Amino acid sequence: MSYPTDRKNCDDSCKLKEFQLVQINGTWNRESAGCCHSGRLSSAKIYESSTANGRCWTVLSPIVFTYKIIQCENLLDADNDTLLFGHIDNCEELKSSGNPIKRFIVIDEAVHKLYGDKITEYLKARNVIYKMLPLPTTEENKSMELVTKILEEVHKFGIDRRSEPILAIGGGVCLDIVGLAASLYRRRTPYIRVPTTLLAYVDASVGAKNGVNFANCKNKIGGYIPPVAAFLDRSFLETVPRRHISNGLAEMLKMALMKHKGLFELLEREGRNLLDSKFQTQGETDRADQAHAASASTRIAIETMLEELAPNLWEDDLDRLVDFGHLISPELEMKVLPALLHGEAVNIDMSLMVYVACERGLLGPEERSRVIRCMQSLELPVWHQDCSLELVKKALSERLKHSGGLVRMPLPTALGQAEIFNDTDDDTLCLAFQKWCTELGAGHLPK
Repeated sequence: MSYPTDRKNCDDSCKLKEFQLVQINGTWNRESAGCCHSGRLSSAKIYESSTANGRCWTVLSPIVFTYKIIQCENLLDADNDTLLFGHIDNCEELKSSGNPIKRFIVIDEAVHKLYGDKITEYLKARNVIYKMLPLPTTEENKSMELVTKILEEVHKFGIDRRSEPILAIGGGVCLDIVGLAASLYRRRTPYIRVPTTLLAYVDASVGAKNGVNFANCKNKIGGYIPPVAAFLDRSFLETVPRRHISNGLAEMLKMALMKHKGLFELLEREGRNLLDSKFQTQGETDRADQAHAASASTRIAIETMLEELAPNLWEDDLDRLVDFGHLISPELEMKVLPALLHGEAVNIDMSLMVYVACERGLLGPEERSRVIRCMQSLELPVWHQDCSLELVKKALSERLKHSGGLVRMPLPTALGQAEIFNDTDDDTLCLAFQKWCTELGAGHLPK
């Protein structure tokens, strides 16, 4: 392995020494690189050099996260082990040990009203020692106050931070808040995500990010600590309001436009049926193509998301296709909170960006029309009166500040294909914005 290129504090002219780290009888020692060893070899390395002011040590310590995303059925059936043991590869020894199982559960209070009794029945049937904490996990309440509340209750309950993961059951806000709390408790406590909304199912459950809003900015405080597992059961979606199904379809459409034409065509063809059925299949009475659409669309959305997230879990590379729909939407969503759901704000952003792509010649007018028609068929908003040109420019200016001085604008170059652009000029943006307002906003420019 070569020495890292970023060595601002080290003298390049000095001779570098590379050390490997070997553990023998519980003690780590450094050895010159390439030396034979009889102990446990770490993937970490230490580089040492001399400078005019003394010594310089550079530590290269790879960090690896392993987490599972498991699609399952009947998660709350008493004979289903997934909720308790699905995150463990070899769980037979643990199951047969006879040791009591403890779980701390944070659940969205609306979900608790629907499923609290069933979850309680499951835990009692499995003789689990548990504490269930219902919380109002809405975007308006997504704050450090709720994180602190969770931490206080976890501390009172007492858990083993190695073997007793915290369970988060709810929508994306709940999963984000619990993820941050777990990452803070004793510096990193394992947690499990159980999404109960479509948006959380295909988006929040798949990646590593967690966070809360701060200073009227969306997810301003947060981190990159993935759960040990996410358990995805589509049956939860049966009780989700229609608007929230549409909300989740926006994130699926995002991945379709960026990476997968087949998914876009599937949403074009079957999206309304998926919205009507809430992704449920009721055995032989349902059409085979509807059952296939529910399974295939969620699978493809998750797989394409993972393709983008897994190599860049900590967002070291700021060029991210998954940021499509997330350039303007954070500013808009927070401005009108709680009028727009997250996916709705994302879709309004995507709708404008499709016009930008068309103005740049990346998409043709017919492709643009197909995208807008698909959005409308999914009952997603394509324009909003509060999304002014001033807000758009402010959002892009903010993005420059936290994206290394580049706007890094993902734009579709065809249906299911995309690239990152940094050269969209103001004239192009303004022309696209005017056409967007004229065609989709009944000719009225936002205030």
